[in-house]
Amino acid sequence: MPQLIVPFFLFIVVLGFIVLANAVRVVREYERLVVFRLGRLSGERGPGLVLLIPIVDRAIKVDLRTITLDVPSQDIITKDNVSVKVNAVVFYRVISAKDAVVQVQNYLFATSQIAQTTLRSILGQQELDELLSEREKLNQALQQVIDRQTEPWGVKVSTVEVKNVDLPQEMQRAIARQAEAERERRAKVINAEGEYQAATRLTEAATVMAKEPAAIQLRYLQTLSEIATENNSTTIFPVPIDFLRTFMTAMEKKS
Repeated sequence: MPQLIVPFFLFIVVLGFIVLANAVRVVREYERLVVFRLGRLSGERGPGLVLLIPIVDRAIKVDLRTITLDVPSQDIITKDNVSVKVNAVVFYRVISAKDAVVQVQNYLFATSQIAQTTLRSILGQQELDELLSEREKLNQALQQVIDRQTEPWGVKVSTVEVKNVDLPQEMQRAIARQAEAERERRAKVINAEGEYQAATRLTEAATVMAKEPAAIQLRYLQTLSEIATENNSTTIFPVPIDFLRTFMTAMEKKS
């Protein structure tokens, strides 16, 4: 009989440790325990030390930190019938642990699925140019729609960012040709604007020189000075008759 008492006592001690270990939970600051007592929701517990009634209470741990969800590439046909592949990233967190457990079976999987379907739905209503140029507006629209659908689950979607838009090769070549044509157009416009401004300045300068004949002579002397700086061995240039008129008049008087 004493031989049976010792193993039985050890079994009771081990069982007591197991029950005590399951009855005492340490909940971190970023976690919450959703406790069910005999199948009924008892509430949220934590953070800190939480005591549970063995066998009666069942607890589910929920992480309240922000979760980064990478939405896989989705095949999307835009409003102007262009097939593209788009992926995105979603940042969300649980704000109500009990709703995340009670209202949906698996809030992680459900949020991922609703993000994929919303991505296809919203971006499929846009044209390709809007998809490429109005990224910020589309991010806000996606965030609002996904957040509105996950709100009953106690999930708050804070940010949605479209990462990559993969275009077909022929569409990439077409966009490259369009961008090149746009650059050429801008270059021609800038060149024409420069010629127009230069012509305007030359017209103004000609008007001033027409009113002041001495300005023409000063400009002529400046041109001669610029030519003299060149490395030419011989320079031939005309001399205005006004420069020689004084000398011709003096020679006529002497003769």
